[in-house]
Amino acid sequence: MSASVSKTPDPAPGYTIRAQGDRCLSIDFGSEINLQTGLICLSAVEVIRAENLTGVTDVVPSYTSVALHYHPTAGPDCATFDRLSGAIASLIARGLPPVSASSREVEIPVCYGGVHGPDLAEVARTIGMTEDQVIALHTAPGSMVFMLGFAPGSPYIGLHDAAFAIPRRDVPRTAVPKGSVAIANRQTSIYPNRLPGGWHILGATPLNMFETNRVPPALLMPGDRVRFMPISPEEFDLIVASQGGPTA
Repeated sequence: MSASVSKTPDPAPGYTIRAQGDRCLSIDFGSEINLQTGLICLSAVEVIRAENLTGVTDVVPSYTSVALHYHPTAGPDCATFDRLSGAIASLIARGLPPVSASSREVEIPVCYGGVHGPDLAEVARTIGMTEDQVIALHTAPGSMVFMLGFAPGSPYIGLHDAAFAIPRRDVPRTAVPKGSVAIANRQTSIYPNRLPGGWHILGATPLNMFETNRVPPALLMPGDRVRFMPISPEEFDLIVASQGGPTA
């Protein structure tokens, strides 16, 4: 891991707050997925968590919004949609600070192509590049974890070069191997376990993305910078062996 420069979000971003059922509200900072909006979401999460608002059970960032989960309570400091909306508006009005988490860069080794990357050749043909050019583009610096979702420890990483603005596969796979590194719509996802999925698999990482006995359990966290590093099949097998072999 190495340090990289974090960027400062707009101190007074535009936003809306809407109810998501009776135990969650969403703070929406726009609809366009980009680095600036992602950093605003991460900064808002940091500020809200630090405030320890009564009744709040979790604060979760996504690409363009923040979900605030709460347990409705009674009393003068009750956790209600109106009260929490007012508290959030007050916090955002004070300004959002830079995101400290974005200074962490994590190297993710990836074995591209072959049995680990069954879609590499097809992606290369689709975007008019060689397989080596696809790998070079995917390993370029500048990627960030925007959010975790779909499964525990599963990161959504972007935004990649516009050449990777390709849709998901027409026919999803019912089982994608653990560690698969896949792309769609200028984003990368890494499957923490064997799961169904419809993204294009470029390769696989031998690293365990989620371990219950690790603190924190997820290898990557929102705000982390990611640098994909090409490795050989032999290196892949050595890293797997050093971790005690494959797990489900």
